[in-house]
Amino acid sequence: MPLPVSSRIAGRRASHVGQATTIESYVEAMRPDATLRGHLTFHLKHEVPHFELLSRVFARCDAGDVAAWVADEPTGQYARRAAFLHEFFTGQQLPVPAALGGGYHDAISDQGLVTATPGRGELNRRWRIRDNMPGTRAFCPMIVKAQAGAAALDLDVRALIHDLEAEFGTELLMRSAVWMTLRESRASFEIEGEADKSDRIQRFADVLARRTGQGDHPPLDDASLAELQREILGQRTTVQRFGLRQSPVFVGEVVRYQDIVHDIAPPPEDLADMLAGLQTFLDRTRGQSPVMRSTVAAFGFVYIHPLADGNGRVHRFLVNDVLRRDGVVQEPMILPVSSWITSDAAERRAYERILDVVSRPLLHTLAGTYRFSETPTAFPDGITSNFVFDGSETARHAWRYLDLSHHVAYMADVVERTVREDMLEASRYLRSHAQARSAIKEIVEMPDAQIDRVIRSVRNNEGELSGALRKELPILEEPGLWDSVVQVVRQAFEIGPQGDAAGTDGGARKPPR
Repeated sequence: MPLPVSSRIAGRRASHVGQATTIESYVEAMRPDATLRGHLTFHLKHEVPHFELLSRVFARCDAGDVAAWVADEPTGQYARRAAFLHEFFTGQQLPVPAALGGGYHDAISDQGLVTATPGRGELNRRWRIRDNMPGTRAFCPMIVKAQAGAAALDLDVRALIHDLEAEFGTELLMRSAVWMTLRESRASFEIEGEADKSDRIQRFADVLARRTGQGDHPPLDDASLAELQREILGQRTTVQRFGLRQSPVFVGEVVRYQDIVHDIAPPPEDLADMLAGLQTFLDRTRGQSPVMRSTVAAFGFVYIHPLADGNGRVHRFLVNDVLRRDGVVQEPMILPVSSWITSDAAERRAYERILDVVSRPLLHTLAGTYRFSETPTAFPDGITSNFVFDGSETARHAWRYLDLSHHVAYMADVVERTVREDMLEASRYLRSHAQARSAIKEIVEMPDAQIDRVIRSVRNNEGELSGALRKELPILEEPGLWDSVVQVVRQAFEIGPQGDAAGTDGGARKPPR
């Protein structure tokens, strides 16, 4: 992955902030010694520590060089931090000098990166280091604060929802929860190109309503995922084993009978530890930005891709699940983020681009390490695949230490606009619909289901009484009655005589999907 900071020697000290990388220029006097300890000291002191880079460096360097450094400087913070990080990223212990001393220091600075919440890390007495790494060796995503942005990390979702509640009232907002849940389910299937699967849409909506925020932890272990996957997929599925997959997987498509690979996921043997690392991240960052935490849960999960089927739906489920657990979205409300993502072609492309932030450079690096064999292999979870991948050792550094900074900025924008625009429009529609219902009842008594069909007919047929309604409700043909109904519906929705929404320049405002 691209480095958030790139340093160079120049004639004067300067910073140039780019979209992907900040270029820092240093004077000649600050040039690090051309040694491992020289460059590691510079990296830990001046740059934003990059987990994938450190993982790759420690995997290739001589562990004896790190041990010799800390033996030469047993009280130096950078030597001790390097020794701790070496053990963290490699899992191999180094000899501890007898003279080791000095005060405790954080493993990484919280100035540039999201770290464990104070009090949720651990003291590493071997190196006298405060272990504030947000995850584990198996999975420790990094969030660069400057790239995620203060606006994203500080987004107050609870306040946004409170503003809606103040305008429309708690009762209306809670009544909209069932509708929003169904919208979120339908939109989630639209993302996967399956918007016409009504029974599956209803099943996933039911899962969202019942399972969001339930249990002690998000469903990230094998048993919880198996139960959730079974409820999402139902019984008519080719998946023979629910829970963690036992087969290789790639994300892609078939174009003219040719498999096109967009992303490659970790092998089955890595999945349990990676998901445990994701749970550790959520445990260690409690109290921090709910949007950041929900983003890491959702995108971390989808890049791990631990299921044979259903990964996308669980990925989007986790956004609301973590927001609910963090207390910013109250039961039974569901933020219809998928609905916003599918609202138009531009939003759909933005979602695909954010997935490519990790997938594209990773796949470029893995060129030549995967192929499709002529003979497919049957795996224990019921999946038959001819996908063969030999690049796990190269890819593990990236899989384990994803940079999800841009994903946090993206998700904060989606959540904010979902509440400020999509949910605002939905609430206005529900309020207008309730007013129209009440007004129609004052004109003629009929069940709510019939009133709803009358309202739809007025809005969709420019005030004309349809033949279907004439047959179903002959009373509407009584002199003046239909005109009175049309008038109160238009008043409730502020629709002009040609079907235009009052005060707008566009066509008739349609009910939100």
